[in-house]
Amino acid sequence: MDQPILSAVTAHYEQALAAHGPTARGVDWKDEAGQRLRHRQFLRLVEHDADASILDLGCGYGDFLPFLRAHGHRGRYIGLDIAPGMVATARRLHGEGADRIFRQGSESPEPVDYAIASGILNVIRGADHGAWAAHVEAVIEGLARASRRGFAFNMLSLHSDPDRRRADLHYADPAATLAAIVARHGHHAAVLQDYGLWEFTVILRHPSHTASPMPVAP
Repeated sequence: MDQPILSAVTAHYEQALAAHGPTARGVDWKDEAGQRLRHRQFLRLVEHDADASILDLGCGYGDFLPFLRAHGHRGRYIGLDIAPGMVATARRLHGEGADRIFRQGSESPEPVDYAIASGILNVIRGADHGAWAAHVEAVIEGLARASRRGFAFNMLSLHSDPDRRRADLHYADPAATLAAIVARHGHHAAVLQDYGLWEFTVILRHPSHTASPMPVAP
């Protein structure tokens, strides 16, 4: 991945953590309610696979782990972040063991069933848009390589109000993003953009691991 981009992003999140601690604002979200909404979108990918392993790329201080456990997930969790302060804080808050590890870096240390990335494709931090677009593509391809069953990520939406967009953030077209994902990775994909935030979440299941239909209640 582009080292200048990674260095700038690392500095940004280290500063946010130092200023706000292990909170939603410490990972550059507005509030905890929005953070939980984002977590909830990823449950559609993993909620029927409680023992699956999960890579949380850009895990921050590891807030997704207790959310998963509260919703019945038991599988191995790998939290990966490029910011050393985030990794240290996650280890302090959640510990490590057979079912959870936290590592610094941008490439998964091992294959996983599912890989997710929340919030890490937004903050440009001075990169030109062409370089950032290439970085976004590299991150998504990394999620695809690391995962056996599926992956998911979120991005800010171009459907947001033009006068409220920020020059230091990256916005993407949901339909174009989905089309690109389908072209590269198969058609078992969906865009979620109905959860009240100016963003969207893409989820994809690899063709050999498509979900069984949910049972219909009698």
